[in-house]
Amino acid sequence: MCILKVHKPGPLTTIQDGGRIGYGQYGIPAGGAMDILSLQFANVLVGNDRYEAALEITFMGPTIEFESNLIIAITGGDIFPSINNKEIEMYTTIYVNKGDILSFGHLRNGCRTYMAVSGGFGVESPMGSKSTYLRGKIGGYKGRKLNMGDSIPVDIDKSQRYIGIRKIPEELIPVFNNQYTARVIIGPEDERFTTDGIDTFLNSEYVLTNQCDRMGYRLGGPKIEHKDGADIISGGITFGAIQIPGHGEPIIMMADRQTTGGYTKIANVVSVDLPYLAQLKTGDKVRFEKIDIADAQKLLKEREMDLTKISKKFENKNLEKPIKSTRNFCIRINGKNFSVGVQEFE
Repeated sequence: MCILKVHKPGPLTTIQDGGRIGYGQYGIPAGGAMDILSLQFANVLVGNDRYEAALEITFMGPTIEFESNLIIAITGGDIFPSINNKEIEMYTTIYVNKGDILSFGHLRNGCRTYMAVSGGFGVESPMGSKSTYLRGKIGGYKGRKLNMGDSIPVDIDKSQRYIGIRKIPEELIPVFNNQYTARVIIGPEDERFTTDGIDTFLNSEYVLTNQCDRMGYRLGGPKIEHKDGADIISGGITFGAIQIPGHGEPIIMMADRQTTGGYTKIANVVSVDLPYLAQLKTGDKVRFEKIDIADAQKLLKEREMDLTKISKKFENKNLEKPIKSTRNFCIRINGKNFSVGVQEFE
């Protein structure tokens, strides 16, 4: 096992994968990466399974020392990643050497960044997942966020190989802004709202309050009117479900949501838009647009086709050569920065 040494942890850095699926009946949420698209991009770039665990970094990045030569990739929110104080490119394969220091600057866009390591993190997988569920103290690194001095194991046997330089096509890289229109499927309790209430929901702008975390986002804005109260018999809660409690303001349920809830749900955000919601922060604005389930399924199928195509393209270029050493350079040409890696093979 190789080790990543944490010198500074950042405010909230955890290990997250594709989620802990199948345990909702026992009260265990699926959890996993808030931005599942960025997680998949990062893993594809380093040759992992798309849902392998990566670091989920929130708002401010950690400072990490690598104790072996490794392959990494950084995606999601842009926090100015750098190695040995030299800025590195995102959405591409990066080779690092033993002793290199990864650090981050200020937040440029989004709020969650993902760092995948070739081979994946060598932590336990309770209930089939490495994801950290903070409230339950399950998974990840000791069931908690990273702290100063932590030593994170990596499966080095799978990481010591050359896989080429991989880049996510520019047209597929998501753009994160401070306002977003999320597409939704209306229901399942839409009959519990007045016509004016649904019109308010679909035609108003809401602001993400400071009551937001991996469990849910509370929005501030125009009140949504119920017909006869907000309470219902408790039912299942999905990622992206939008509850409207008695106060009339929406709450979007996120990755670490509770498994059941007793408030009316006016709509559910479609799967392809959840990664963009995951990148919103306090003060950002969101609107909602109604689409039907057939359109939502079409959007999801198109995204899956893009990811599958990229994965297959990279697999064909997997050279599987052992790496002896790597040097990274940042070259500036005509006002544009380029990250260049030079590898020496055994």
